Amino acid sequence: MAQREPGPRNPWIAVRPGDDVGVLAERTSWAHQRFVESAQADTETVRDVVRDSWLRSRGNGVSPDLVDDQVVLDGSALEEHRIAHPLAGIRPVVRKLLVEDTAGTGLLVAMSDANGRLLWIEGDSAAKDRALDINFVEGSDWSEERVGTNAPGTALALDHSVQIFAAEHFNRAMHSWSCSAAPVHDPATGRILGALDITGGPRVAVPEALALVRATAAAAEGELRLLELASPRPLSTAVPRLEVLGGGRPALVVEGERHELSRRHAEILLLLSEHPEGLGADHLAVLLDEYDLDTVTVRAEMSRLRKVFGAHRLGSRPYRLLTELDSDVAQVRSLLDRGEVAAALQLYDGPVLAGSDAPGVVEVREELSARIRATVLRAGDARVLAKWTNSVHGRQDVSAWIAYLSTLDRNSPLHAQVEAHVRLLDRRLGPAARH
Repeated sequence: MAQREPGPRNPWIAVRPGDDVGVLAERTSWAHQRFVESAQADTETVRDVVRDSWLRSRGNGVSPDLVDDQVVLDGSALEEHRIAHPLAGIRPVVRKLLVEDTAGTGLLVAMSDANGRLLWIEGDSAAKDRALDINFVEGSDWSEERVGTNAPGTALALDHSVQIFAAEHFNRAMHSWSCSAAPVHDPATGRILGALDITGGPRVAVPEALALVRATAAAAEGELRLLELASPRPLSTAVPRLEVLGGGRPALVVEGERHELSRRHAEILLLLSEHPEGLGADHLAVLLDEYDLDTVTVRAEMSRLRKVFGAHRLGSRPYRLLTELDSDVAQVRSLLDRGEVAAALQLYDGPVLAGSDAPGVVEVREELSARIRATVLRAGDARVLAKWTNSVHGRQDVSAWIAYLSTLDRNSPLHAQVEAHVRLLDRRLGPAARH
């Protein structure tokens, strides 16, 4: 049996000093098999962080057997994304601390963006060839939602460094690999920029490996701080960004600073971004309130908005944006245009300005919601449908539940659970809900 040293277990460490790696691998494999068959995990063998990740993977419809061979970005699209990404500036630090001594070691060093997309993979050439079998390649999506439990994906999901050993991976094809990963943050805003990962054999699941990855992530964040100080403008933002999705208060991110907005100011900025040609005061008044808003009030709101957004960014006669304005709405649309439905759903955490009844905003809200739902149903992807039906948007979407059911193996326990839920929704909502 594996020999463990006394004392509380660090939940982020996979292999502790004294563990028999062979015995641990065998026990973990047995626990994984039991979980796949019954959704029950041996809590003495499986760490809570792994068990919880398995549950999320199962809920997202990730297959424990099939390798997802989709490459999200490649060619010029990948190169453009890498050039523009802030982590491009820390590659020399990562190479010096992690990559330089990997030749002939069987180890790979990977850097991903905040969504789990692998930007760079360097290291042992033979290991890179073997990694093709699990689609561990540049441009592929290794988010936990896409491929299940894995160190870079789970580190991003939890915003914490973590190790995944052998059969702790949700997908069986990855059971011959182990990995240690840590998130990298923007030193100015604290937001996650991506993750650093070491992948290889069992030795990358020991405490020293995780300590090395964490130290490299800290060094990378220090380098980002130096680059930011040397830059004439912050690296973290290129253009102002409007955030209007979800139930939180709308906000404007300008030069790395997040400013909460009044609902009316958020409505105006959203409508101006939807109408780059500009809006007259009368037209804007109608889009904000079909009956009770006059142009005098609109002018007063625009005057106040200039103090928040900057007079140099707003034009008049007609009212229009004089600078580029990014938004989470535009990002969701862009992801849908590129076919990245799972990433779009991850960003779409609530309707557009949920409390607003402005006619122009309602139109944007309904258009985006209808487009996401149609794309989800058309995709026929079990993972996407699992996420949609488990979200507030799709919990009572009978058509989506039926589509999800059609993607499942009729002999699986999950099929029976989803089928029972469809019958429950039919009783609650009636046949008319199937649309």
